[in-house]
Amino acid sequence: MSRPAFRFAPSPNGRLHLGHALSALLNARMARALGGRLLIRIEDIDRTRCTPELEAGVLEDLAWLGLDWERPVRRQSEHFNEYAAALDRLSAMGLVRKAFLTRGEIARAVAQLAETRGQPWPCDPDGAPLYPGDEAVLSPQEIAAREAQGAPFALRLDMRAALARCKAPLSWQELQDDEGRQAPTPIAADPARWGDVVLARKDTPTSYHLSVVVDDALQGITHVVRGRDLYEATAVHRLLQALLGLPEPLYRHHRLVMGEDGRKLSKSQGDTALAELRKKGATPEEIRRLVGLEP
Repeated sequence: MSRPAFRFAPSPNGRLHLGHALSALLNARMARALGGRLLIRIEDIDRTRCTPELEAGVLEDLAWLGLDWERPVRRQSEHFNEYAAALDRLSAMGLVRKAFLTRGEIARAVAQLAETRGQPWPCDPDGAPLYPGDEAVLSPQEIAAREAQGAPFALRLDMRAALARCKAPLSWQELQDDEGRQAPTPIAADPARWGDVVLARKDTPTSYHLSVVVDDALQGITHVVRGRDLYEATAVHRLLQALLGLPEPLYRHHRLVMGEDGRKLSKSQGDTALAELRKKGATPEEIRRLVGLEP
């Protein structure tokens, strides 16, 4: 059997904070406990916000924490062709639809539809309103006009058709401890709650959902250890893995590091950035204590 493989996959659109430190350290600890490999993946599909300078800062922070990972580092921006190939496979199955509605148009449309129906419009697990379909808002003539004009669009997964293609119920295996030693628990996956998720856009040839499952398969990732905020998204990832015939890793969704206001940390909160804490004299051992890990 191949060695267990773990990955920490930050986006270089800001400096790492304490929440990232917890995730990176847990991946390293579980890899060490199971005699596995640790990989770093740079998730930089957003070429506007992600920069080489920020990537260098991310890797500097990880090295300062004491992490040791395999080289070379995988950068998503260097593998758009692989995501395009996966998207082409889904399209060949008849599972991809072009959608011209903008976020603002969707928000206005679902507000009107909810008023007409007399009940709230359904939202996905992240709280965003489900895509209603261009046909529910735009006339065939308007859709054709936008197509002819080369208007911006998203490529969405046709969720109903995708689920119809998957005959067996979907689930994932969730590890129950931060050492990866307890038997995992099967979790029922319900991707329908996400509606027709975005797989790519006109100006971005992939989405987080598509790229992450392709990367995990190509890198041989056996254990996906990430924050609880991505727990619900695993249902979409399991669906894409099933459709594309990709292997199913084990999952562990760990606790989040919360700010003083009780909310999840973000990169805009500079006081929790590792670089800022280093300037104030923090050591890697202190970072471990701050995130609730024993040095």
